[in-house]
Amino acid sequence: MKRVMFVCKKNSARSQMAEGFAKVLANGKLEIVSSGLEASQVNPGAIAAMDAVSIDIRDQTSKPLSDFKAEDFDAVVSLCGCGVNLPTDWVMRDIFEDWQLDDPAEQPEIFPRVRDEVEERVKTLIQQLTHEESSEIA
Repeated sequence: MKRVMFVCKKNSARSQMAEGFAKVLANGKLEIVSSGLEASQVNPGAIAAMDAVSIDIRDQTSKPLSDFKAEDFDAVVSLCGCGVNLPTDWVMRDIFEDWQLDDPAEQPEIFPRVRDEVEERVKTLIQQLTHEESSEIA
């Protein structure tokens, strides 16, 4: 099973929403984790934005990237443009994407827009990863 790491500066909003969407939308076909360059706590605005689309991320926790090894992941997605700050081994995974989404923690009114952008990108990523996996099996 392919493993995906969503990473952001503080693992409080964008990466948490991506983790929430991916866990629901991948339907058990991928292993999903999120982390931050530094750990903090899940932003209440992210929880509320996800509640609005019936996804509960209250039990998710903020984790530091240093708790993980890059070689354990097939895909790494930076959601905040922090890719330039990631150690090289994280950027060199089979799939690395830097989505550079606006930070809703600084502007709470944009949580719904950023949530929807995260959802669309997560859907595309899941399709790409699960299609690759079914191609490898065929």
